[in-house]
Amino acid sequence: MLNLFSLRGLPWTGADGQQKVQLTAAELESLRSELADIEEREAHMKARLEHIDGILRSARLSGYLYIRTRWTALPGEPAPIDDTKINDWLPRFIVLHGQCIFFYLRSTDLSPQDSTLLSDVVEVGSLPSFTREDEGTRYSFYILTRQGLRYECSHVSQIQVDTWLSALQTGCKVVSESDVLVPNGSSKK
Repeated sequence: MLNLFSLRGLPWTGADGQQKVQLTAAELESLRSELADIEEREAHMKARLEHIDGILRSARLSGYLYIRTRWTALPGEPAPIDDTKINDWLPRFIVLHGQCIFFYLRSTDLSPQDSTLLSDVVEVGSLPSFTREDEGTRYSFYILTRQGLRYECSHVSQIQVDTWLSALQTGCKVVSESDVLVPNGSSKK
């Protein structure tokens, strides 16, 4: 059984073909302390997984998207600079849960890095797809809040982007540009 453990630095002695470990009281206490720490970390990780599992089971939609945030220009401010050459897209784990959108750094995080209420979303729409070096084409959309914060989101899958757009437009009850009716009753396309 002791051969299963690779406890480096511990004195092994063999007598009559039996291998034994000789530990001092301090070494034994140190090992007990390490085991207690490992058990505590294991319990913490199990709690995290149960928490995450509960959120994901009740979420309407979740997954990784590349995100960047922008503030809309206030009246009288100069137009924002052209930042299309800047690669500031960061992968984030997004969860659409209840009446809120949660932005996590990683899918295993216990608390979100940011969040916004669906009632604060005033506009959701498509953005043009773009291509980055060695990354392929990314399809994108945006979420605009009443505070002027604009979340630009992208993914390599057009289906993922369409799924997020549909879920957000339904959940936020916002009108997209393609759904606006012109006076003669036809749809503006």
